[in-house]
Parts: sequence; C-alpha cells; structure tokens
Amino acid sequence: MTQEYYSNGKLLLSGEYAILDGAEGWAIPTKFGQNLKVTGNSSGILTWTSIDADGTTWFQCEYDVYNLAIVSTTDEEISNKLITILKEAQNLAPNFLKDSNGFMVETTLTFPRNWGLGTSSTLINNIAQWSKTNPYMLLKKSFGGSGYDIACAQHDSPILFKIENKQPVISRIEPELSYSEQLYFVYLNQKKNSRDAIAAYRKQPIDKKGLTTKITDLTKQLYQSKTLLEFEAALDLHETILSYALKIPTIKEELFPDYSGSIKSLGGWGGDFVMVTARENTLTYFNQKGYNTILSYSEMAL
Repeated sequence: MTQEYYSNGKLLLSGEYAILDGAEGWAIPTKFGQNLKVTGNSSGILTWTSIDADGTTWFQCEYDVYNLAIVSTTDEEISNKLITILKEAQNLAPNFLKDSNGFMVETTLTFPRNWGLGTSSTLINNIAQWSKTNPYMLLKKSFGGSGYDIACAQHDSPILFKIENKQPVISRIEPELSYSEQLYFVYLNQKKNSRDAIAAYRKQPIDKKGLTTKITDLTKQLYQSKTLLEFEAALDLHETILSYALKIPTIKEELFPDYSGSIKSLGGWGGDFVMVTARENTLTYFNQKGYNTILSYSEMAL
C-alpha cells in the first residue's frame, strides 16, 4: 500500500526574526512544495530517497526499520537529522513505523532545494501527516523555529501568524494587492541557514517588546496598503528597523544601492529570496548583476 503526502513551501513577507518573540507576520504559501511517498514492504529496511526539482537524487539512506540504525548513507549528517525527526515522531506516536516490516520512502521537491522555500518544514509537515502527529510539536522537538512555515505548509492562501502563549495563532487574509503585478521575488544565488540566522538574532541586545510592537504594526500596514507607494513606505521602514536591531545593513544598501524601487529581505538576511517592487528596468537591472532567478508574485504565491 502506498501513501502520499504534500506540503506547500513558504515565504515570510514581514516579521522575520521578530516573529520568534511574538510579532505578527504576513506569510504566503508558495506554488512550490514537497511530496512524500511511502510504500510498505517486508525488507526490514527503511530506504529513503530524496529527489530535487530537476529529477536528480540528492540524498539516499538505508536504516534498520526496527531501531533506525544507519545501514548505508550518502550523507551521515543529513541521515542523523532525519533520524532525529523520525524518532521524535515515534515519541509522539509510539506506533509509528510499526505497521510494516520495511518502507520505501521517496521525497520530491518541486523547487530547487537551494531556494530556501522550506525543504525542512515541508518534510516535517509531511512526516507529521504520515505519523499522524502534531507538526508544530515535531518542529519544536527537531529543528525549532516559530512554526509559520508549518502553517504555510497546511494553508492555501496568505496568512497572518503569531505566537501567543507559546501557541501558534493563524488567521487567513485576502489582501487586495492591486499592485501585485509590480511585485517580484529575486533569488540571491545563495541559501541562508535559518538556524544560524536565528542564533545571531538571539545574541543581539534588542528591546524585543518594542521591536515586536513596531513589526506587528508594519505587518498590518503592509497587507492593508492600497497603493504601491504605501506598500513601499512600509517595506522600507520594516527594513530600516530590522537593520538597526540586527546591526547589519539592509540588502539594498549592501548590494543594490542604485535600485530605484524597494527591496525587502525575506527570512534570514543575506540569502534566499528578496521581494522587490518593480520599475521599468527591474528584470534587466537584476539580470545584469547576475541575478537571473526572478519570479513574479503570481508565479510564486499560491
């Protein structure tokens, strides 16, 4: 018997870093995500194969299905991370992996894994579906993080996300965004490790309460903006406030100081995608600087 699961990727349009301390953030599920297919067998082995968007296999491992000991692997570090997730799933659901004497598992991304759209979060949500466990608990006990990415994995429209009393609070929103055709996502040609970015944020001597209040207010301004100019003003202020808090320059100051539109980092600053507001020369501008992966809002957002 084969079981199949799917989870959406994610982008956090506002609230990065501060969302960890209770700020409300605006997040969008993406049209890209990850599939997980499980087939039971009698081999005594859990065979795991991970496939990238271009069809290439980027990870393979075999485990003893009874104790999850590694039999063979192409990457021991990834194998150990996967063991952590599977064992935490077993802690939450003791009968997990007990309904068969072996499994063949295949995961397939629909986006290049270096894009940073949620390779880990889509995996955790898929494993949570497979094991019938709480994905937020599974995230907390494995990788950690706010959980907005898990919310995106499960929703098919934009959401507001915040942590309240240590629990996720999620609201669906339908922002008008009459200017959505002027919004683009540009890949910065490098992936940012979100755990490292979070650790660096935690070390900053920041007034967390003041920061969360400001970012929550800006989140509201962003999704309620009626014009592109209002939207850009809120984007620029969001970048300025976080730049001051993180003690690092904005990505526009660092890489694109002569760009005439607004540029906002998404997720860990310095990598993955940025959101830009379009001008007549937007595509040419970024292409000439070597940034060739550019998606429109309608191409990215679910």
